[in-house]
Amino acid sequence: MSAKKTLSRGKIPVEQTWNLKDLFETEDAWKTEMEGLRKEIETVTRYKGRLAESPGTLLDCLLAQDALNERVMRVTAFAHLRQSEDGSDPVNQSNSARVGGLLSEISAQTSIIKSEILELDKETVDKYIQEKPELEEFRKNLMDVLETKPHKLSPEAEEVLAAFSEIHQAPFMIYERSKTSDMRFSSFTVKGGMECPLTFNSFPAYEGSPDTEVRRKAYESFTETLEQYKHTYAATYATEVKKQVTEARLRNYESVTDMLLHEQEVSQKMYHNQLDTIQSELAPHMRRFAKLKQRMLGLETMRFCDLKAPLDPEFDPPMTYDEACSLILDSLQIMGPEYMEIMEQGVRNRWVDRADNVGKRSGAFCSSPYGVHPYILLTWHDSMRDAFTLAHELGHAGHFALAGRYQKISNTRPSRYFIEAPSTMNEMLLSRHILDQPNDDRMRRWVILQSLGTYYHNFVTHILEGELQRRIYELADNGTPVTAQILCEQKSDLLSDFWGDSVEIDEGASLTWMRQPHYYMGLYPYTYSAGLTASTAAAQMIQEEGQPAVDRWLSALKAGGTMKPLQLMQQAGVNMSTPEPIQQAVAYVGSLVDELEKSF
Repeated sequence: MSAKKTLSRGKIPVEQTWNLKDLFETEDAWKTEMEGLRKEIETVTRYKGRLAESPGTLLDCLLAQDALNERVMRVTAFAHLRQSEDGSDPVNQSNSARVGGLLSEISAQTSIIKSEILELDKETVDKYIQEKPELEEFRKNLMDVLETKPHKLSPEAEEVLAAFSEIHQAPFMIYERSKTSDMRFSSFTVKGGMECPLTFNSFPAYEGSPDTEVRRKAYESFTETLEQYKHTYAATYATEVKKQVTEARLRNYESVTDMLLHEQEVSQKMYHNQLDTIQSELAPHMRRFAKLKQRMLGLETMRFCDLKAPLDPEFDPPMTYDEACSLILDSLQIMGPEYMEIMEQGVRNRWVDRADNVGKRSGAFCSSPYGVHPYILLTWHDSMRDAFTLAHELGHAGHFALAGRYQKISNTRPSRYFIEAPSTMNEMLLSRHILDQPNDDRMRRWVILQSLGTYYHNFVTHILEGELQRRIYELADNGTPVTAQILCEQKSDLLSDFWGDSVEIDEGASLTWMRQPHYYMGLYPYTYSAGLTASTAAAQMIQEEGQPAVDRWLSALKAGGTMKPLQLMQQAGVNMSTPEPIQQAVAYVGSLVDELEKSF
């Protein structure tokens, strides 16, 4: 007896895949557009040396840059999505590299525009906006650029740095290419002679298996392969960190963290509030949860690989994709017709790639090329858990579809500090919708456990990734080389600090820094917790106030990137300038653990 074999991409039913023809009808059409873009760079660079001429010239340049960026985004998205659906395909690898070269070329040639904006001052920009009101839509972007003035390099240096953009992306590209194309995991055999194949994509399903033997053997096989790659991956990540340290020093930032937070428009206080408050106040609740799980599962030792085991092993609600779509749509009705139209299109018009095939990127994401529609990648396992992943990514889709509808391309993306709020809001609404239905005790417990899974993902997994980043950046700023030994030691220490004696932290646990791509995305991991903090507070307001709270939330989504994150969350009714919303969210997690303890 053997488990289902992972198929090649060509054997996947088309209805399980996304429709990239909405981006480009054919690959030849994509190639034609990509080559044509090189000729279009001149539509922006012709303004070189002229931005101070008049407000009209500045406006024309910014509009031309938006038009070019929209076309570049579509070309880039097509190659990225192809590479994500099957990273083992040499054509996809080649096309991804070609796009990287194009982006580097465009970035280098158009970097002069930012340099020339930096030559202006606030008074001049204000005057230009008064004289040319159409510039008002670009006010925040212009002011954001001017705020970087103390950290600018010479125009020539900026152009050289931009020319190396493809090289700067190399650590992430190497990491992703290795995961999807080179890394192979040994299958393992369990009782009854069943052979279980293992891939990066299938490991999360084994992690959540109710069978302790399956869970632990999958973990052993998975970590055995990670161990073989740890020095290469450490060198890859060290290169990423060194790149950031070097740029921070070139730009006269006090540290890498200062540079990356400046980009997010987040203060040191807001950043440390998230990391410190959650780790100190959440740890006792999660230790109780681990102890409860150990007792209910009858485990002599609670190992790190047991943390995602289902607490009620015999209850794992199955769910088809169509069933999940109907459930999600029902749960989001409170968001109103405009939002629901986007959700309907998302699940019915092949925005979603849910197949499990060789070479497919692990995890889930939503890509939102401007002027087209979002695309969602995940791997469907016919589990109700997948419904929450889909709801999460649809939250991103709804956010960027609305932002794209109401804002120019240069105003669509808010700070990463807010990015995960719309996605986790959808999860909160889905959870509460299910809990509001007539449920037996087991289903209610399952949904509470699923909610805890969301908080575990954002408040534990990602906050501890953020803590590792905080430690590694501090070490790197002080000149300590980033090695596999340092990464494993730091990861092991912070896991031990958080879990105490409630969980056995083995060598495999110390390798979890190898699993996530977020380390190559700046200070991304901790922002998951900021988003969930905001959505927890806003979801509570929606439950208590109804339509006024929904209206505030939708206005924040439509605002896109026109506000700084603190203002954006205030628009949604949440004040993130203090630790209070974080403490309230952590207390809510504690209440979920309380209810579980009483139910068993």
